[in-house]
Amino acid sequence: MDELFTPEEASAFATKHVGKEVTVSNINYLIQYGRIDKMITGRGLCVSKNQLIAYYGSFMGAREIEWKNKLGQDVNWALSFDNYSEAQTTKHVHRLHPYKGKYIPQLVEYFLDDHVDAFKTETYFKPGDIVLDPFCGSGTTLVQANELGMHAVGIDISVFNSQIANCKVQKYDVELIEEKTAKITSLLDSFEKTLNIRPFEGELLQELAEFNNKFFPSPEFKKAVYQKRIDEKVYAEEKEKQFLPVYRSLTEKYSINLNVSNDSFIDKWYFETARKEIYYVNSLISLIDDEIVRRILQVILSRTIRSCRATTHSDLATLIEPVYTTYYCTKHKKICKPLFSIMKWWNTYSKDTVTRLRQFDKIRSDTLQICLTGDSSTLNLEKSILSSGGDLADAYRKNKISGIFCSPPYVGLINYHEQHAYAYELFGFKRRDELEIGSMSKGNNRIAVQKYIDDMTGVLLNCKQYLKDDYNIFIVANDKHNVYPIIAERSGMRIVEQFKRPVLNRTEKDKNAYSEIIFRMKEKNDE
Repeated sequence: MDELFTPEEASAFATKHVGKEVTVSNINYLIQYGRIDKMITGRGLCVSKNQLIAYYGSFMGAREIEWKNKLGQDVNWALSFDNYSEAQTTKHVHRLHPYKGKYIPQLVEYFLDDHVDAFKTETYFKPGDIVLDPFCGSGTTLVQANELGMHAVGIDISVFNSQIANCKVQKYDVELIEEKTAKITSLLDSFEKTLNIRPFEGELLQELAEFNNKFFPSPEFKKAVYQKRIDEKVYAEEKEKQFLPVYRSLTEKYSINLNVSNDSFIDKWYFETARKEIYYVNSLISLIDDEIVRRILQVILSRTIRSCRATTHSDLATLIEPVYTTYYCTKHKKICKPLFSIMKWWNTYSKDTVTRLRQFDKIRSDTLQICLTGDSSTLNLEKSILSSGGDLADAYRKNKISGIFCSPPYVGLINYHEQHAYAYELFGFKRRDELEIGSMSKGNNRIAVQKYIDDMTGVLLNCKQYLKDDYNIFIVANDKHNVYPIIAERSGMRIVEQFKRPVLNRTEKDKNAYSEIIFRMKEKNDE
């Protein structure tokens, strides 16, 4: 006989069954998206134990087998970290700001900590060491070095990347941040009332709720799509057009200005009401004298406005075209609307940031981490470290830098300045796109690949002069152009080990089998 579970009971059962945390939210997701049936009983909403077992059994172990068949049997599945929940891979300050293309903290921890296993047969770093990341990005290596009691230095050509990284490892007066964000939230609340947004959005949301309940009932519609009993594209286009007159009528009723321009990124991707709020909050932040507080509030605002761009929910990671009307959302399986106000997300992210800073404060070690803004191929690291003074300078004088753990840009994949274009524009930061290595704008043709080899060689040659003699360098890369053996040779190094890992949690829509290599390099003559 089938047993029925409440969502809480289902969460506990699934966690034990799968061997990793399955939250109540995860169970509700399965219900909402038609993966399992919801059943109303005398105990309230319940789900079937047999359906849970069938759902998890449909992919448990199956992906490992499938991916190994596609990627090769040499894939180290332990490095997939598939037993970690999203909450664990985005723990504390790691989710202070979205960052496209970053690796998860567990991967860094695997190579930096002191454990050994069948694949990692020796330790490479110890507490008190200095770890270098010459492609620091959002600072994952720096944060994990702190957790493990190591100093760390990062370098990034992007001034905003450096700010994100430094904000993650900065020590704060969290109460002061909470006080400042609360004050801004209160002022923004008053400002928003002058823009006539709330009555407009209130009526729009009511109309959307009635329309979606009628034509996209949840979870029935999602289940029908999942089971392919309905042509989602045709049906969605029809209903999308059906609702548009309602949307246009309400924008006219409340005199909502839908005019946008291409004069700047913010002009193109935000409605007038959202733009006014963005500039208002930024003006309040600019008045804060404390630089440390001002910078973390800039990160909160940047995170906020990223979520408020006029695009679909499914295209948030990679912008395609602005969306200025209501639209069918492939993620939520209903008609959704663009955002006219930043209030909700500013309030949410302000509170979330405070929570995450407190979480990290409880576990952080008394070590130092810093991300320097500059070119990793020319920057004088020794001068920068010694000028910082304190424990970091002392550690460098004693034993220099123990090694590198980093993930350089891939050839022709991402424009790193462009992914935060809104922040550069709003805060007036100088862009240095031309110095990005392997940017999408440079392409991936033969000339671009050769340029990548030259640039990466320059970085390693510059950085290794600041490393101790017996250094270890770890580079995480999807080396489809087979450039790293060449880069190692030209840098006077040798590849001593390779770890092949499957990459499961990607922000992009492409969910095909995908792997990357962690190259371990040492000095060529260090036999």
